Formats: sequence, structure tokens, C-alpha cells
Amino acid sequence: MGGRVAGKVAVITGAARGQGRSHAVRLAEEGADIIALDACTNFPTVTYDMATEADLEQTRKEVEALDRRIVTAKVDVRDAASLKSAVDAGVAQLGRLDVVVANAGVGTWQNWNETTPEVWQETLDINLTGVWNTMVAGAPHLIDAGGGSIICTSSTAGLKGTPWLGPYVAAKHGVVGIVNMMANELAKHSVRVNSVHPSGVNTPFVTAGMGDMDYLIGRDPDLGPLFVNSLPVELLEPRDISNAVLFLASDEAKYVTGLQLKVDAGNCNR
Repeated sequence: MGGRVAGKVAVITGAARGQGRSHAVRLAEEGADIIALDACTNFPTVTYDMATEADLEQTRKEVEALDRRIVTAKVDVRDAASLKSAVDAGVAQLGRLDVVVANAGVGTWQNWNETTPEVWQETLDINLTGVWNTMVAGAPHLIDAGGGSIICTSSTAGLKGTPWLGPYVAAKHGVVGIVNMMANELAKHSVRVNSVHPSGVNTPFVTAGMGDMDYLIGRDPDLGPLFVNSLPVELLEPRDISNAVLFLASDEAKYVTGLQLKVDAGNCNR
């Protein structure tokens, strides 16, 4: 099978729905086999429903419909040992690993003085420590393969002081730091490490948690406009981000590392 990532194997966290499923399908369309991981459980501090095992099974069906191989597992990225075991098992079944997409994440919306210690800790544990655990689990396999690509989902909130998202902002800024550090440390192994920074994407985190633009501007006319994109679109679609992930996963980006790739409709430029 031809394609821009033909013959490659990619592990993707948060793969049961939203951006994660979109990344799995887009890479499979271009020839990759997939290791799809997701916690498939709700979290105490998150107000919207998370993906389910049925969602993860749907990801399997969509990848298999493209005649690509897929291994799925229910695993929480906070659990480093279980995550490593799941990645190792997927690599053993599919034969190699070339691409790591650290995508799993959550978010909650509240003012700084409404952010509880529990919200702070759970968000950082999933969105930052979980990304770190994913990189650590995947990197040895990329080194064994002679090189590869790690792609971490950050956000425009990883580049600016987005309001009402304190722990999310902290985690997404932290992702930039560990991406840059790992890009330096893994360069000698021909492993590239980059982050992708979307503005609002049409996923449950935004549609169920955030509210529309009129609500945000009405909540605070000074801060709400920070969410407005330059281009005339309010929400991007998951596939818009998947196209950027595909580029970074492919050999077209063979000399791209340590990059913060904004796919934000000009949000950070305002």
C-alpha cells in the first residue's frame, strides 16, 4: 500500500474519539498501522463524559475498513508501567514503531480562584505527566527503528495566557518545554520531536465544556476575545489537526524537530 506514511507504525493516545481517532484514521489512510490507546473512563474532576470502550472499538473498525492493522488497549497515560506494557505489546504484534502521537488530554473551565487542588493535579497528571509517560514508553522503540517522530498535542493555550484554564495552560506550556528538551536529547538517534498547537477544535472538550463564542465574550468582554481566531472560523475540525500530524509523521518533515506548529486559524497572531 502506498501513502505518505506507508509501512510505518504509529501509537496514538486518546485514540477512542475526537482528535485521536481522526489522527488514527488519517495516518491509516496514508498507509500506517496503528496502536490505539485510550483510558475509556470518566475522571472525577472532568465535567463532560469521556470516551468509552465502544468508541475505541469504533476507531478499530474505521482503521480496519482502510485495510490497515490496528491494536487497541484500554490504558491510562498516568500509569507509566501499564502504558509501557501496552506500547510494548503493540510493537511486538505489529513489528516496529515509527511514530508516537501523545494526544490524550482533558480540560476544565473555571476562574483561577475556583480551581481546586484536585482539578489542578488531575489535569497536570493527564496532560503533562501523561505526555511524558507516552514519550518515554515510545522513544526506545523509535531508537531501535533507527529514528522516528514524536508528536505531542499542545494548544494555543500552550503559547499564550488563555483565561479560565489555569491547570490546562500550565500543562500545555509544560508540553512545549519537554518537547524542546526531548528534541535535543533524541536528535542523535534521528528521532524528531514536535508539538502541534490547535485553537478550538470541534470535540467534546470544547463543545461540551467551553460554550460558544458569544458565551465567552459575554462572560468577560475583555478576555473572551482571546478565543477569537483571525480567520473566519470559530472551530476547526479534528481532520484539520490530523493533516498537520500526518506531515510531522511523514518523511516530508525529516528535518523538522523542536517545532511548535500552530494550526490555529491565526488565533496566536492576534
